[in-house]
Amino acid sequence: MSRNLPVLIAIVAVIGLLSVYFNSLSEQEEQFTISYKDREAVRAGRILYADNCASCHGKRLEGEPNWRSRNADGTLPAPPHTEEGHTWHHPDFALFQTVKYGGQSDSSIGFISNMPAYDELLTDKEIHDILAFIKSNWPANIQAGHDAMNKRIMEQ
Repeated sequence: MSRNLPVLIAIVAVIGLLSVYFNSLSEQEEQFTISYKDREAVRAGRILYADNCASCHGKRLEGEPNWRSRNADGTLPAPPHTEEGHTWHHPDFALFQTVKYGGQSDSSIGFISNMPAYDELLTDKEIHDILAFIKSNWPANIQAGHDAMNKRIMEQ
């Protein structure tokens, strides 16, 4: 029994560390719930979007032309952030991660993204504000569906 004690202690320590890690992920997801009803966040996000995102995603969130058709290099043009696009198919935390770390950070194998990382250009709050602005422009039914998706994910 005494020879197994160090192994048992190591297993308990690993389980404890994993528990802390997964709890911190859940807290991070909650921290980045997009407050699209916060007028100050939306106002700040509108300006930040114009300065950092509109050149690719359009001044009116319309995206680039033919955004569903691959470019010659295999990448896709920037999608719209309106109900016509797919932004609202992704939970808040994934949207935040994509803006912060770039589109390639969250892409499936074989997918190439031109979405740059903004982690050195924008603060977490600025990224949140941009996403609040984007989400504030969605129709109410899409906002409600997106909120429900985020809630389901956080309850898992």
